[in-house]
Amino acid sequence: MLLKKQTVWLLTMLSLVVVLSVYYITSPEQKSNELAAVKQEEKADQKETKTDTETKDGDTIISQVAGDEEFESLRLKLQDERSELKEHLTEVVATTDLPANERSEAVDQMKKLNEIAQKEQTLETLIKARDYEDVLVRADGPTVKIIVKSKKESSKSEANAIIKMVKKEIGETNFVAVEFQPTK
Repeated sequence: MLLKKQTVWLLTMLSLVVVLSVYYITSPEQKSNELAAVKQEEKADQKETKTDTETKDGDTIISQVAGDEEFESLRLKLQDERSELKEHLTEVVATTDLPANERSEAVDQMKKLNEIAQKEQTLETLIKARDYEDVLVRADGPTVKIIVKSKKESSKSEANAIIKMVKKEIGETNFVAVEFQPTK
């Protein structure tokens, strides 16, 4: 009877490995992420070459794209930092040697990172809706740094309105810095 239990257990584990392997190989998620990254790079290259210099009736017009590229590179850098931290926290959660409270703290940190990223995106959308060209929001603990790209002149009242929006959305901030960058 003992031999039959071991055989059943072994066959169950082998079938589980086979099913997971098939799922991993046929998973469209992994393939589409790589393809999306390649397409984003291609689009960025096309946008850069298209908008850097445009010709109109033989005259060359040079447009300002550096600000947009700067914002995108900062966003990507922040996203990379957070994904590395999430990977580390995932490893901590997966480690069975650690006590349950440490793994629970790691899960809580992962949730907090996701919440911060969502709040940043919400704030960027809300601030852009106030007729600004581009906005970058970066929340680091109790500090929030906001860079606003705008055609109109910056004023203290606009900065205060943005700070109020941040305090309303995030709430737990001690310091909010708003920087205006004029577009050319």
